[in-house]
Amino acid sequence: MNEYLFISYYIAAGLGIGLLAGLVGVGGGGMAVPIFTFLFTKQGIGHDDVVHLALGTSMAAMIFTTFGSMKAHLRKGNVDTKMAIRMSGAVLVGTFLATFIASYLNGVYLAGFFSLFMLYVAFKMFKKKLHHYNENPQGPVGNIFTGFSIGSVSALVSISGAGLTIPYLVQQNVEIKRAIGTSAAIGFPIALSGTFGYLINGLHNTDMSNMVLGYIYLPALIAFSISSYLTTRVGVRLAYYFPSETLKKFIGILCVMLSAKMFFQVIG
Repeated sequence: MNEYLFISYYIAAGLGIGLLAGLVGVGGGGMAVPIFTFLFTKQGIGHDDVVHLALGTSMAAMIFTTFGSMKAHLRKGNVDTKMAIRMSGAVLVGTFLATFIASYLNGVYLAGFFSLFMLYVAFKMFKKKLHHYNENPQGPVGNIFTGFSIGSVSALVSISGAGLTIPYLVQQNVEIKRAIGTSAAIGFPIALSGTFGYLINGLHNTDMSNMVLGYIYLPALIAFSISSYLTTRVGVRLAYYFPSETLKKFIGILCVMLSAKMFFQVIG
């Protein structure tokens, strides 16, 4: 197929995922990774490392969206700065180290882990959220350990970690709006560290004739990032007019379907 046709596919994917992410306030990694895997395979990019390439490209695309989100929440004063700093150092280390693990794992195992994690995400989307006051919140050591764990999982499935960070912060008695803002501030270092890790670990995979740098496919990164950035803002504005809980269930089902397709495609 024509390379420009695939660029249009990446733009379309960014427009759609950005809109949905803005509507429900979640990152688009769960949808972007299986779509990238499918398109890279059809385009003949990545070959045996197609899942790694999808993870790295998705992580790099999140730099732009998480930075914009972090800026917006800092401006509104919705960030618990002390908690963000405490956890950010840990997520930087956890995310970076996990990219080394991902680089050594076979694509089939990565796809399997991704699919299982998306099942968990879908379950959380359907589960009714009950917030109770926690009389024994974790101290600094617990926050750091949890940040390390969130960063590690985020790198293996290429997400900003919001689906893990927000529930944890709420459980630590952080008010929901500040939990969302603090999660956005933590998501940016996850994206930075994960991108650097996939870049370093994929240097052997670099093929500038095909615009592949490490485990990042540059044309997809640019096309997807710009288009998703534009529609994420639209989605945030439209969120007031749509039932978010229904949309979350729809996205949960969509993520499971896409990740299952990716898994069986990789096996094939």
